Amino acid sequence: MNLMQTEETVKKAPTSSAYRTIWQWHFYAGIIFAPFLVMLAVTGSIYLFKPQIENVLYQSYYEVTPQADRITATEQIDRVKAKYPDALVTSYRPGESDDRSSEVKVSSPDMSATVFVNPYSGKIIGTLSDDDRIMNKIEEIHGELMAGTTGDRIVELVACWAIVLIVTGLFLWFPRKQKGLSGVLFPRLRQGKKLFRRDLHAVPAFWITAGMLFLILTGLPWSGFWGTNFQSLVTNQGLGYPPSIWGGEAPTSTLQTKDIAEVPWAAETLDVPQSKVEGAVPASIDDIIAIGKQQGMDPSFKISIPSDPSGVYTLSAYPAKAQNEATIHLDQYSGAVLADYRYDNYGVVGKIVATGITLHKGTEFGWFNQLISLLICLGIILVAVSGFYLWLKRKPSKGMGAPKGPKAFMLKGFLAVLVVLGIVFPLVGLSLLVVWLVDFLVIRRIPSVRRFFNA
Repeated sequence: MNLMQTEETVKKAPTSSAYRTIWQWHFYAGIIFAPFLVMLAVTGSIYLFKPQIENVLYQSYYEVTPQADRITATEQIDRVKAKYPDALVTSYRPGESDDRSSEVKVSSPDMSATVFVNPYSGKIIGTLSDDDRIMNKIEEIHGELMAGTTGDRIVELVACWAIVLIVTGLFLWFPRKQKGLSGVLFPRLRQGKKLFRRDLHAVPAFWITAGMLFLILTGLPWSGFWGTNFQSLVTNQGLGYPPSIWGGEAPTSTLQTKDIAEVPWAAETLDVPQSKVEGAVPASIDDIIAIGKQQGMDPSFKISIPSDPSGVYTLSAYPAKAQNEATIHLDQYSGAVLADYRYDNYGVVGKIVATGITLHKGTEFGWFNQLISLLICLGIILVAVSGFYLWLKRKPSKGMGAPKGPKAFMLKGFLAVLVVLGIVFPLVGLSLLVVWLVDFLVIRRIPSVRRFFNA
């Protein structure tokens, strides 16, 4: 929070060894991770408005004129197969309203795309490649910097270190001898530029702390390392999948639902059952749609089509509100419900995570949710930019300008906090070891580098 402080503030601020050391850690963490936090906040701000943006960009694909009768889903899919004979049809989405087009997902070695179909005439409205969707690119940048697994780990590391920034920032922000609320809850506007620059960083940082921490904790379940392990812990340890969701015995399977369909977070590791193959003719997609409606699926549901004789139809609804989420596996021949897993079946942690995700995406409470999340994102950008500006204004001509203090291992309380964070967030622990090695092997042994970092 206090990346740098003015001379006046330094004179007033506590100068204890603990304060200087925590300031030093906050300083370096801010310098390294602030650019990434700005990137996450910018892409997150855009992604919050995905529904509105896509409704504008793809209005001609989405909207159709309602008519008296629809053609069957089977006929619609046949039209798509005729246009793309070499592609595999992987899913079908009926559309949640009378004026919404149907969506048929096709896949081939050369492409993965969504074909939009007028459900009344069967006319193919258009085709959108997954790679051409702008919001897919924004999501890819936000989640993995468009760098695959490496990018995912970097984003997770940034999120975890943002917690370190929050903890150290709160310690530095906490008013000790200062009287009044100026410079604490609101900036000092008439006490000079130096104090204003400091307050422009510290005060907004305090106000967005809770929101920033919420966005971090609700975003981490998506991360590739921490999130995957957390998900396995929550959903595979008897906390997420009660026996009542199965139509028969729970399957023993190496195939998880996320391998065959896009489903809510809580259902991703749900074991996939198998259809009973007894020479029967598979149920039509029209029958499956009717079953989905009978089962009370949210109108936005999508059907993933089985790709082999023992596969199942998977119906998934991932709507705006977590309470309406549902995942159903159907026997592809009889249409029997083999598993029916909904929000009400989630364990306590599953419900918290599911609701956290929809809040994080800004869909749970509509525009109010989007507005609050946008303000938090803008606050993160303001704090990161003001901190960097503060550093530039105070930076000495030589060196980083970091305060000098005793090593963290000499401060038992701070060390304990780092150890706990390193255990809860293993990437933080690993990065701490890297920092210690760099400090021991490089910074401490090269005088010019040591002076530059004020180590």
